[in-house]
Amino acid sequence: MSTPTESVKQAQQRIWATGDFSVVGAGGVIVGELLCEAVRLHAGERVLDVATGSGNTALSAARRGAEVVGVDFVPALLDRARERAQAERFKKISFEAGDTENLPFPDASFDAVLSTFGHMFAPDPVRAAQEMVRVCRPGGRIGFAAWTPEGFTGQFFRTGAKYNPPPPGIPPPLLWGKEDAVKERFPQARKFAFERRNLIMRAPSPGQWLAMMREYFGPLNVAFHRLDTAGQEALTKDLLSLLETANQSGDATLFVPAEYLEAVAYL
Repeated sequence: MSTPTESVKQAQQRIWATGDFSVVGAGGVIVGELLCEAVRLHAGERVLDVATGSGNTALSAARRGAEVVGVDFVPALLDRARERAQAERFKKISFEAGDTENLPFPDASFDAVLSTFGHMFAPDPVRAAQEMVRVCRPGGRIGFAAWTPEGFTGQFFRTGAKYNPPPPGIPPPLLWGKEDAVKERFPQARKFAFERRNLIMRAPSPGQWLAMMREYFGPLNVAFHRLDTAGQEALTKDLLSLLETANQSGDATLFVPAEYLEAVAYL
């Protein structure tokens, strides 16, 4: 019999396997590139990318000469990551099935442990943080990017949650975007570095961006399919209103800054 947390993870796995997150993730490559610079990766270091998705940050680390492992619990996304690694002819990179809360590696296996947004959705954030610390060597670095509660993506998630409430008892993923919460979750760290950045959401129009997200972003795809026609129309209206408010393009295109927290914990 599965525990409530395990049931949530099983549901999450089904949700993130819906659509094709690699299409959405392609717009966020810069986040992994900047994160690798923030943790000052050295060639030859061993790096773990937690909840790698289609491999954005793992590939960024490989471009810097690191020996990289990416883990995720969605097989289709791991296949996308392998395709991309092969296209770039990387030899010292692999992708494995893995659970953020139970990483399949010995203690102190990596010089740096990274994640861009994926770790946020672990149902037990304290356990996820403990696992990231466990597999990182003493003196190593843990670096990640997390959406802030105040930013566009935080508002996007809250809008969706009105129509598809999250499971009860699970801490909000957006707490990872608050400096105080990060410090609480990594008491072992000797120091932290924080930077607030923006990932720009771009599209020919707000409607086209929303249509892309509805098709390829698993959580939104599932949310729409759970609603009746009236609910779908209401959610669409609310999301388009949010996009209109956040849009800074000045024309018919979409240009929306989405704030995230870049955090580095030094062990």
